[in-house]
Amino acid sequence: MKFVRHGQRGSEKPGLIDAQGRVRDLSGLMDDITVQGIAALEAVDVERLPTVAEGVRLGVPVSGIGKIVAIGLNYADHARESNLPIPTEPVMFMKALSSLTGPYDEVMLPQGSTHSDWEVELGVVIGKTARYVEQADALAHVAGYTVANDVSERFNQKQRGSQWSKGKGHDTFCPVGPWLVTPDEVPDAQALDMFLDLNGARMQTGNTTTMIFPVAEIVAYVSRFVTLYPGDLLITGTPPGVGEGKKPQPIFLKEGDVMRLGITGLGEQRQNVVGWRHLGDGVPG
Repeated sequence: MKFVRHGQRGSEKPGLIDAQGRVRDLSGLMDDITVQGIAALEAVDVERLPTVAEGVRLGVPVSGIGKIVAIGLNYADHARESNLPIPTEPVMFMKALSSLTGPYDEVMLPQGSTHSDWEVELGVVIGKTARYVEQADALAHVAGYTVANDVSERFNQKQRGSQWSKGKGHDTFCPVGPWLVTPDEVPDAQALDMFLDLNGARMQTGNTTTMIFPVAEIVAYVSRFVTLYPGDLLITGTPPGVGEGKKPQPIFLKEGDVMRLGITGLGEQRQNVVGWRHLGDGVPG
């Protein structure tokens, strides 16, 4: 099944996508989309659910994300274009929960941004607690898959000390969705085509088959260092084609740019890039 959260930021309602691609409302059956709640919906009669008006805003497709664990340099070609060694173990870092935003929401450049960049990534939502799990059992801990854009301010990431989180956690720098797709609809997470376009021009083309560390290995590896709880989000690295690696000159995001990205079977995102402005005390996601 494909689950969504629809409505204004901070007041999203639960929904799912029917066979015709329409959003159906689940408000009569559950309060929100959680990994615990979706397990009870296997027998739901989708055709009896009310439809939602076209064009409704979609938010992050699952609530209750407790943390975002990201894997860097997980595609060899991306490591090479970044002028960094190919890792022998997964490179882990964290993205701030306040970076979460919907798949079609604006991406806002941070103050003084000069090197903001894009990264299409496969997102993995954890379904049950994972602590020192074996790789053979790791996929049993996955509730579903989604699309993520690991937006990154490279100067803050690489030129302000050794902590990548400085360039990864800005507000709006983690668009997620449009859907949370359950594993039964993703027969092989290591055979998914990925793409990202900037202003209509193809920047990234890849496939999860070329990951250095596949999803099962990532889940098992991360669980040795960080306990993963239901709803936690793993983002698993990006294929080559980021702006930093473009030749002869790098390309970085600027106000007015449009990103479009997607993964086979998981849907597409689209973000307009805007300049920094004060967001107030809104709810992330």
